[in-house]
Amino acid sequence: MTILIPVLGDQLSHELASLRDIRPSDAVVLLMEVRDEATYVRHHKRKIALIFSAMRHFAEELRVKGWHVDYISIDDADSSGSFTGEVQRAVDRHRPTSIRIVEPGEWRVKLMIDGWAKRFKLPVDVLDNDRFICGILEFQTWAQARNDLVMEFFYRDMRRKTGLLMDADGKPEGGEWNFDKDNRAPPKRGLNYPEPMYFQPDAMTQQVLALVEDRFSGHFGSLDKFSLPVTAGQARRALAHFVRTALPDFGTYQDAMVMGQDWLYHSWLSPALNLGLLTPIEVAQAAADAYATGNVPLNAAEGFIRQIIGWREYVRGYYWLEMPEVGNANALEAVRPLPEFYWSGETDMLCLSDAVRNTRDNSYAHHIQRLMVLGNFAMLAGVRPQDVADWFLVVYADAYEWVELPNVIGMSQHADGGRLATKPYAGGGAYINRMSDYCGKCHYDVKKKTGPDACPFNALYWDFLARHERRFRRNRRMVQIYANWDRMKPEMRDAYRASAAIFLRTLEPAAEGWAR
Repeated sequence: MTILIPVLGDQLSHELASLRDIRPSDAVVLLMEVRDEATYVRHHKRKIALIFSAMRHFAEELRVKGWHVDYISIDDADSSGSFTGEVQRAVDRHRPTSIRIVEPGEWRVKLMIDGWAKRFKLPVDVLDNDRFICGILEFQTWAQARNDLVMEFFYRDMRRKTGLLMDADGKPEGGEWNFDKDNRAPPKRGLNYPEPMYFQPDAMTQQVLALVEDRFSGHFGSLDKFSLPVTAGQARRALAHFVRTALPDFGTYQDAMVMGQDWLYHSWLSPALNLGLLTPIEVAQAAADAYATGNVPLNAAEGFIRQIIGWREYVRGYYWLEMPEVGNANALEAVRPLPEFYWSGETDMLCLSDAVRNTRDNSYAHHIQRLMVLGNFAMLAGVRPQDVADWFLVVYADAYEWVELPNVIGMSQHADGGRLATKPYAGGGAYINRMSDYCGKCHYDVKKKTGPDACPFNALYWDFLARHERRFRRNRRMVQIYANWDRMKPEMRDAYRASAAIFLRTLEPAAEGWAR
């Protein structure tokens, strides 16, 4: 008996369900670097290098444990270039009696796997991906019992399920579930921002970097100073470093933005987490333990844990609940092409240019840069949400469709019509000015409301609200906003809309074929 176990590039966990309760002598583990996965969108070079390097290191670790690993590299001359093609070749080589695989993270890969039993005439056992805290069916059951998918209530259920930050009486630690009100401080001068832990590329990673630079030279991004963790051991060291050096101030300043400061107090653990090098429970537990020992304040531990067991688990459940329809959602009927500066960074809006620079150099930007700068601008400008989603999927090392698509379509662009977020995450220049130091150094004047020297976010914000007034005026969370609009003199409203129209005409669309 030989069981073929394909392990996908985002399933690099030694605790993977398909590797459990089975003798290594009875199986062949198949890992595949395939052209289709590197190019179905033109992924950032750093993202491709991270995945390939992590896969190669994982394969070596499996071999040391006694597994028979069949590894297909991207430069294999006989490679078919696709998952299904490589499984077919592996079936021909090894003549397995069955295939055993953990459910994939993306809808398109699920469709491939669904056809394998018929194609290969073999039993295909698809196992639950229990690296997540909430299973897909569990989330669907939760969602079906509710009219509104409020993340806060889901998060509370995950707190109860895991016991994280819960006291002996089953109450939330500190008497409150959510300390977000304490986590919105703007940056202060003189803060000592810690660097994440960097890892010098070993010989295997250096080989991958050279290969990616050669094979994918036309892709977006830079490989300079590549230093991401590529093994579970490195990822755990990075986690411990974050908890010790950055987590204590993460909560207070998690929404802050500072020119040229790429990391601030953020962990940059999400690439390792989404690859499988870390599990969500060990990451969240590390934060809870740091609070329990008095090394981290409650607002920081709670805010971080909420991102891991609340938001991350929630968007994964939402993705599988709403696919495939949500992928084409465009409730606001946005049709503008993605602007070219999302690739070049060449814009006089300093907040946007710095976020694009960070994205290009590091395949990273933190959540407020993604949501309230890059995403906010795209929504206000009426950019087609599928263009925005493709861009986010291309450029970030932690972006897989299950996590990226809900965050863009639902939260960032409000393209699902409010299924995920009850109001659009729209903001003008005042928000960016309050939460960053960008505006004091920008070409545009954030205090000016209209005209060629005014911050474009100001006019775009009110133009967006005017365009979608019929949709949003009755939203209970936006009543006060429209009351402010109503109090404006007609000539002021006209000036906002005219300034927005003039600015939008200056946007140069990205070249054709930039993502696919």
